[in-house]
Amino acid sequence: MYFEKTGIENTDVTLKVAFNHAASRGIRDIIAASTTGYTAEKILQIPGREAFNIVIVTHNTGFKEEGVQSFPADLRQKLIESGIKVHTGTMVLRSLGTAIRDMAGGYSEQELVANTLRMFSQGVKVCVEIVAMAADAGLIPFHDVVAIAGTGRGADTACLIKANSSNRFFKIKIKEFIAKPKEA
Repeated sequence: MYFEKTGIENTDVTLKVAFNHAASRGIRDIIAASTTGYTAEKILQIPGREAFNIVIVTHNTGFKEEGVQSFPADLRQKLIESGIKVHTGTMVLRSLGTAIRDMAGGYSEQELVANTLRMFSQGVKVCVEIVAMAADAGLIPFHDVVAIAGTGRGADTACLIKANSSNRFFKIKIKEFIAKPKEA
């Protein structure tokens, strides 16, 4: 599925094709990025979601403002009560690279990898990153998973990915694009 434009308006279709793809392939693990809760709320509405191990990955605390978590605490609790895992942790391709750049100027290795993945789309970069984060936290096994992310708000990208941890980052493999914008 290719979208003409990036954005939140693709969320419902992206989630539908991602969950259908996972079900048709017998994939039980679905990881989704959600920073404000919009995508997580949409996932709560998906019929049959209980059949999956769903992990919502949020921005780290302090992403935009020191000490502040942008993901709503009440939604986190609602997700957990419904059997969905929520992970807030260090963003593999942002945090350290940003700190190094801010201190030393220029680009870090993390930013080089992130910008390379962005050649496919911002959502592809985030899909790979959240898989590494969920794997690092022990929330998913190191096998094929479906990752869902987007450009800005909502979801416009879904990928079939062979998971691995961040210290084995280059063993993570993008196996299929399920949905993504044509240009991002």
